[in-house]
Amino acid sequence: MKRRPTTELLDTDAGTPAEVSASIRDLQWFNQWFGGIPTMRQLLRDAAQSAGKNSLTVLDVASGNGYLPGVASRDVARDGVTVRFTLADRSTTHLPRNGTRPKVAADALKLPFANSSFDYVSSSLFVHHLAPEDVVGFCREALRVGKYGVLLHDLIRSPLHLAISYAGVPLYRSRITRNDAPASVWQAYTVSEMTALLKQAGASEIHVRTHFLYRMGILARKRATE
Repeated sequence: MKRRPTTELLDTDAGTPAEVSASIRDLQWFNQWFGGIPTMRQLLRDAAQSAGKNSLTVLDVASGNGYLPGVASRDVARDGVTVRFTLADRSTTHLPRNGTRPKVAADALKLPFANSSFDYVSSSLFVHHLAPEDVVGFCREALRVGKYGVLLHDLIRSPLHLAISYAGVPLYRSRITRNDAPASVWQAYTVSEMTALLKQAGASEIHVRTHFLYRMGILARKRATE
């Protein structure tokens, strides 16, 4: 199944406020029941173990309302791992209006932070929106800003995953989701494709776990000299 770049309506802020809100609820439902939270939770556990620390600072890019970082960080806190997230998105209107986490509007390809400003840079369900050359550009920036490396959680492209996304259309709350769910699978990357792109970006160690319902969690470490 060849990757096919496809427009996602939520990327362009298309739709009424009610439609956008319903689509965001759909995303939270996906993450709760179809692998997103366990994938992110395991990534944070692996990140703490890899860094040899029980307290991490993480810049989360394309955070949206911050739901997934919030739930995953609460879960790993039960294991004695403290994760302090800074949320970043292309527009402040996408970020939560309240809450205690720092937040910033930022271009993912030109992160406004100095080298090694955070222990890790993370993203969830973001890189499949990017063309291959932009995936490399983002990962290069993430490796620059993250002291230890980058954490990526995303979908895995496959024909069966695409069929599942179409089968779920009657259950989706929003017409945005009915467009975006299959579109996300069409333009998602495979594990081998993501591994190759991370190597192009300069990652020296790439650890991949696959999870329920076609999710991948990747911990990519930067070179020791960086």
